Amino acid sequence: MDLDFLTEEVKKLARQTGEFLKKERLSFDRSRVEQKAAHDYVSYVDKTSEKHIVERLHELLPEAGFIAEEGSGSLEEQEYCWVVDPLDGTSNYIHDCMPYCVSIALRNREEILLGVVYECGREELFWANKDSRAYLNGKEIYVSDQSVLDQSFIELGFPYKAENYRSFALGLIQDLYGHVGGLRLMGAAAAEICYIAAGRFEARVEAFIGPWDIAAGYIILKQAGGKMTGFDGNPDCLGAKEVFASNGKVHEDLLKVLQRHKKLLKNE
Repeated sequence: MDLDFLTEEVKKLARQTGEFLKKERLSFDRSRVEQKAAHDYVSYVDKTSEKHIVERLHELLPEAGFIAEEGSGSLEEQEYCWVVDPLDGTSNYIHDCMPYCVSIALRNREEILLGVVYECGREELFWANKDSRAYLNGKEIYVSDQSVLDQSFIELGFPYKAENYRSFALGLIQDLYGHVGGLRLMGAAAAEICYIAAGRFEARVEAFIGPWDIAAGYIILKQAGGKMTGFDGNPDCLGAKEVFASNGKVHEDLLKVLQRHKKLLKNE
């Protein structure tokens, strides 16, 4: 398998899909938005983007399966599997807010092999494969050197399962607000993990998250020197509901905060 070739082709595909998203946003019809669950939406744009991505990825690697947010494929017995979010940040997109992005990763049964994220608003293309460094628009990126929690800039994700997450979120905010360098809520996990990889933030916390939200960001963050685990510190987090990403340097200190409140999560 030529990972460099596949990475280049996926970069082209992600950018093409991002350009389609931006073009469609100019005449976006909110009446065609569907609700998957409470406050969790999907649009005709997500579905069209996913269809195009899946078709092209199948051409590139016919033997690979798919896990995609809007329903294309499932994890079966294939050696390789594409993990796709055609539009991460759908609520942002619907409301004409940034960020929103395209996220594509390839994994085998053991690890993520490559990841590409295209953030549409800033026209930023992040990528890495297991044999490369992490890049943003052709320039190597690295996580920040910040190691002090009270100086750290932290992203929070608020999942749609509000009743399951609310108590945990309130406890986390109580501990962090006013005691760290800043908190932000941006609404696009894949892009935000890449922002940690680029040194803009030190950490991100969210539960009830899908593999398509984190797979590409996982390898980009890893190759930039960062770290991702579950709230329990388990590094095998790609199928986990609870995902904590960081620059690695504040990981243990923030993990202690998460573990104090973990019992407040209501798992189904």
